[in-house]
Amino acid sequence: MLATPTDRIPRRGGLLFEPKWDGYRCLVFADPQADAPVQLQSRTGRSLDRYFPEVLAAVAEHVPRPAVLDGELVVVRHDDPGDRLDWDALSERIHPAASRVRTLAERTPATFIAFDLLALDDRDLTGVPQRERRELLEGLGLDARGLRTTPVTDDPDTAEEWFRLFEGAGLDGIIAKPTDGTYQPGKRTMLKIKHSRTADCVVAGLRWHAKSRPGTAVGSLQLGLHDEHGVLHHVGVVGAFSDARRRELATELAELITDGEHPWLDRRTSGQRLPGSVNRWNTSEQPWVPLRPERVVEVSYDHTEGAHPARFRHTTQFVRWRPDRDPGSCRYDQLDEPARYDLDAVLAGDVGRGTPSSG
Repeated sequence: MLATPTDRIPRRGGLLFEPKWDGYRCLVFADPQADAPVQLQSRTGRSLDRYFPEVLAAVAEHVPRPAVLDGELVVVRHDDPGDRLDWDALSERIHPAASRVRTLAERTPATFIAFDLLALDDRDLTGVPQRERRELLEGLGLDARGLRTTPVTDDPDTAEEWFRLFEGAGLDGIIAKPTDGTYQPGKRTMLKIKHSRTADCVVAGLRWHAKSRPGTAVGSLQLGLHDEHGVLHHVGVVGAFSDARRRELATELAELITDGEHPWLDRRTSGQRLPGSVNRWNTSEQPWVPLRPERVVEVSYDHTEGAHPARFRHTTQFVRWRPDRDPGSCRYDQLDEPARYDLDAVLAGDVGRGTPSSG
C-alpha cells in the first residue's frame, strides 16, 4: 500500500497518524511450523533474508503465531545526545559477502518497525478496517531487541508535534491512514507529509540522458557545495526535467563543458566527495561531463546523510536558477538540519521525553 504526498497535516477526523520511518520497506512472513519460519520481502518482491539474519531470529523468537507484517527495516546509531536512524549503515547491510553480512549484523544490527498486520493465524486481514488491524497488531506485543511497533495517534495536534520534533531522530515525516480503510496493495490510499528545504548549489557537471544520443539531452545536473576550506564536494543530483527541457539544457550548458581544470578532476584532495564513484550499487564509474562551476541552482531537498562532507539523501527537485548567487558562496553552512531528538522517545510516542538539542 502506498501514500500520496500532501503539504500539511490533515485536520479532518477519521485518520490515524504515524511517524514516517526512512528505511527499507519490508513484509515479514512468519509461520513457526513452516520449513522457513520467517521470510523478509522487499517492496519489489526481493528476498531480504540473507542480509538481516538478526531480524529473522528476532521474529522467530517473538512472533509465535502465523502472521504477515508490513513495516520498515532501520538501523539505529547509538551516540550522544541520543539514538537516531543511520541510513548509511542500513545501506551497507546489502552486501554480497556472507562474512560481511555476519559482521554487520553484529556491528550495526537492524530493527523491524511494524506498522500494519495483514494476516494473523488463518485470517486474512487485508479487508479489515485499519483501526481493527492496529488493535490486533498492538496485541502481538512486539517490543524486543530488533522488533518494535510504530507509535500511533488520532490527534492532529500530536501529529504536528511529531512532525516537528521526530525529524531530529532521523525520521522522514508523518503518514496518515483512514481509520476505516482496508489494505489495498499498490493503491495510494494513505497520505504522507514530508519535510522539505531548499539550498543553492553549484552546477559542476551533468550526465546525458540515457535514452538520447549523448550531447542532445541532459539526464541530470551534478550538484556541489563548498566546505569551510573551499573544497567543492559532490552532494547529489537534480534531474526531473521534461524531454523538451532536457534538450534545452543540452544547448544552454554546452558552452560550460570543459576538459581543462576542474575541482572534481584533481583527485589529490583527501576526503573530497566526487560524482560517479564505484560503490556496491555501481561496479564501474558512472560517466559524467564536467562543467565549469559557474552556474548556481536552487533545489529542494528533504534530508542529508553521511558524515562530513554530507550529501543529499534523495534526488533533489529543481526550484529555479540563481544568477544572483556567486558559486563560491554555495557552502554547507546553508543546509538546515533539525535539532537532535532521541529515537527511544519516538518509539514511545513521547513528545516530552526526547528533549531536542542543538546540532
